[in-house]
Amino acid sequence: MYFCCMNFSSKILETAVNEIAHLPGIGKRTALRLVLHLLKQPKERTKQLSNALIKLVDEIKYCKNCHNLSDIDVCQICASPNRNESIICVVEDVRDVMAIENTTQYKGLYHVLGGKISPMEGIGPHNLTIKSLVEKVNSGLISEVIFALSSTIEGDTTNFYIFKQLQHSQVKISTIARGISVGNELEYTDEITLGRSILNRIPFETSLKS
Repeated sequence: MYFCCMNFSSKILETAVNEIAHLPGIGKRTALRLVLHLLKQPKERTKQLSNALIKLVDEIKYCKNCHNLSDIDVCQICASPNRNESIICVVEDVRDVMAIENTTQYKGLYHVLGGKISPMEGIGPHNLTIKSLVEKVNSGLISEVIFALSSTIEGDTTNFYIFKQLQHSQVKISTIARGISVGNELEYTDEITLGRSILNRIPFETSLKS
């Protein structure tokens, strides 16, 4: 096959294609097209891309409060005086934070897990930021924890695991309403449906009976 046996005239070109092909959803053919496109651009534009990627790797931080991606130690959401610090919305990653923020319906804080429990992929509770979430709740400053993970087997498994960890605390534990189709990832849900799901959240124990 052509895609498997490309004959490169340049080792530099081959290396660039191989590196870009490591990105999710990008094969060798697409990687080659992207590299050739970059070569046609003004050098300064391609250098700006390179510098942006280097800065991303060297300077991006994780918020020490919520584990969201940030330029500084405490992200803008956690630092805002206009947020309700007693409510925490538990999400998988930064894409879900962005999706919920776009609804403008939620005014609490977040806790980014960094993934979902998935034994098939070798991801267990210790690979996620569940421990720091439990510590937050145990501080006594939290009144409600909202589960906003995707309606998948992995998402439901993660919700249930965290629920068991927090079950004996005094906080209210709720989950977003099932206006979101089962199996859908949160980031692909339209803003109106997601916003309504946040506002119409239900007690987590009720969701276990449905």
